[in-house]
Amino acid sequence: MMQWSAFDDPVHDAQRHFRCVLGAMAEPGTLHLCDGPPPPPGAAIGSALWATLLSLCDLDTRVWVAPCLAGQGLCEALAFHTGARFTQVPDQAHFAVVTPDVLMDSALVFGEGCEAYPDRSTTLVVALERLDDDGNWQLSGPGIAKHRRLDVGEAIPLMSRLTTNRSRFPRGLDAVLTCGERLAAIPRSTRIVSVPIREAGACMSQ
Repeated sequence: MMQWSAFDDPVHDAQRHFRCVLGAMAEPGTLHLCDGPPPPPGAAIGSALWATLLSLCDLDTRVWVAPCLAGQGLCEALAFHTGARFTQVPDQAHFAVVTPDVLMDSALVFGEGCEAYPDRSTTLVVALERLDDDGNWQLSGPGIAKHRRLDVGEAIPLMSRLTTNRSRFPRGLDAVLTCGERLAAIPRSTRIVSVPIREAGACMSQ
């Protein structure tokens, strides 16, 4: 197994990144730069995603990791550093580590909670190849004054899944989006529409 580094100060660094994730959820679509520990060279995820897993997972957490992201000893490292457990059943996971392409599989079902317990749902933690603002996806709703634009590249399967949240609210999926050191979030309360694209920059994942 390749060496995966963790936070220098496990408690305070994890709390700091957790606050970053909460801030991203409170203001959907805002970009946050994370200075978490870097994954090993060649890993399929970036430092923002790795820091998110380190800060959100613990002994009571069930995680589903898409096979395309499970290389380089990711699961073993996450279990070692956090004690998280892994499930082969996506809808039983608290967190699902995915790429947009994985979500093309319509048979892949995640937990969306229920009317009585909408919090019993899966949070998607997504590895993107692009994450920037001023893209062709327009967000509105709680935490957004008017609207906010987001550029997630060719991630149509992801945005299609998140768009359906509005018809199922308060059930649905929350998502933490990552690309390299960048992080944003889209909670289930966010309304998403596709609009004409404007010029946007790129962030290539590690």
